[in-house]
Amino acid sequence: MDASPRLAADWFDGRSARARPIEVWMDGATLHFGEQSAPLSGLTWPERQRHGQRQILLPGGGLLSFADATAFDAWASASGRSDSAIVQWQQSWLLALLALVLLAAGLAAGWRWGLPWAVDTAVDALPQSAERTLGEHLLNGLDGDWLKPSALSAAQQQVWQDRWTKAIARAHADGGPAVPERFEIHFRNGGKALGPNAFALPGGDIVITDELLELLADEPDAVMTVLAHELGHVRHRHGLRLMLRAGAVGVVASVIVGDFSTLLAAAPALLASNAYSRDNEREADLYGRTLARAGGVDTSRMAVFFERLAKKHATVDNNPLAIAISSHPADEERIAFFSQR
Repeated sequence: MDASPRLAADWFDGRSARARPIEVWMDGATLHFGEQSAPLSGLTWPERQRHGQRQILLPGGGLLSFADATAFDAWASASGRSDSAIVQWQQSWLLALLALVLLAAGLAAGWRWGLPWAVDTAVDALPQSAERTLGEHLLNGLDGDWLKPSALSAAQQQVWQDRWTKAIARAHADGGPAVPERFEIHFRNGGKALGPNAFALPGGDIVITDELLELLADEPDAVMTVLAHELGHVRHRHGLRLMLRAGAVGVVASVIVGDFSTLLAAAPALLASNAYSRDNEREADLYGRTLARAGGVDTSRMAVFFERLAKKHATVDNNPLAIAISSHPADEERIAFFSQR
């Protein structure tokens, strides 16, 4: 390559802050600046910006600064120096807009397909013991803040436990769906915040409130169906999947170091949002209906539950955790589902 035209520049030698005006030109594979020279292969050419001065970083810490950006671009181009594809992309507003669209599409695809896949992978990798530990911490955190001790006597609680145990035993004997290895019913007072409610925590802990049992005191089959539905969430590990998706950023650290504080801190708000997807709810409904019917339960009595709950809580704001509202499928759809033969 012939020697290039000469271009004015300021030379900073890397030892002094004083700039020295010099001329710069290229000759073959060598860059000359004043009485100095350096191989082109040892230079660093920062990405060209639309505005501002141009620079060349020299070996050893020196710097060449070119105030006339237009003249530098023409000089570099005439010397065989061209922008990389990335720089050309950055200089085009059309290509930059395309990059933004592709980024948004990538993020959307990651949220729609990538995150669920990552969560399912993490759930499969997380041992049951860790899930149980998480559930125990959640229950301890909810007790006192959201839940109070049950006002039911030990005898009353035992009656409900016996009904549940009998239904599970009959379902097992009649070839009903497999049940989780570990699950436990906890009776709590939901107060005004939760009211009639039942929900499942990761690890197999299922909470049912006094208010729900009072609402359905004469409808034990509806109570058993509700519990079977919640056991469906346990069976499919929906609670864990929900929490891992909500805490995707902190889940890696949680799994590695065993510190679930990030997830625990957000758990009450997460539960209050009743954020199971409709697909998860339908999956739990299908499991619950199958299990309850195998256990000799009349699942059509859920219609009474939905009717009474609707009368008690006319709006979602009155009870953010009510089983029949928020993200759950519409009451009419679920009544037809549980009554279907």
